[in-house]
Amino acid sequence: MTPRLIILRGNSASGKTSTAQLLQEELGEGTMLVSQDVVRRQMLRVKDQVGSISTDLLETLVHFGMENCQYVILEGILTNRKHGDMLRELYQRYNPEVYVFYFDISFEETLKRHRFKNVTFGEDEMKRWYLEKDVLSIDSEKLITDEWSQEEIVASIIKEVRYN
Repeated sequence: MTPRLIILRGNSASGKTSTAQLLQEELGEGTMLVSQDVVRRQMLRVKDQVGSISTDLLETLVHFGMENCQYVILEGILTNRKHGDMLRELYQRYNPEVYVFYFDISFEETLKRHRFKNVTFGEDEMKRWYLEKDVLSIDSEKLITDEWSQEEIVASIIKEVRYN
């Protein structure tokens, strides 16, 4: 089977990480999870800014995964301004085996979800960081909205990557 790349992006506390972890579990062995937060905060300890070396490492890890794994899940805030060029390049390189999902979750809903996270930032920071409709303008990018349950999101993504 040709390797498949799943990109999950959206605002903080929108459900990307938990979805990515559930997908990795469901897809099983040979599924590589690349988390922007892990790369940026834990591996490199750098700020999220345009031109950060974390973007280069994310891209390198995706290429490694696409050469060695059945599925690669790239998840993170991954804003258009900071990561859009890299994401569009990945899309061009691996299309049609790329599945892009944008968590188009309202600010109010992200605040609700944020209450369950063990983090040191609050509503003020989230308000400053929040980007509305930060889509990549890739034809196949699918929007995930407030109405979707976690189970519906995972089932929909699994169906798309396994059977399309």
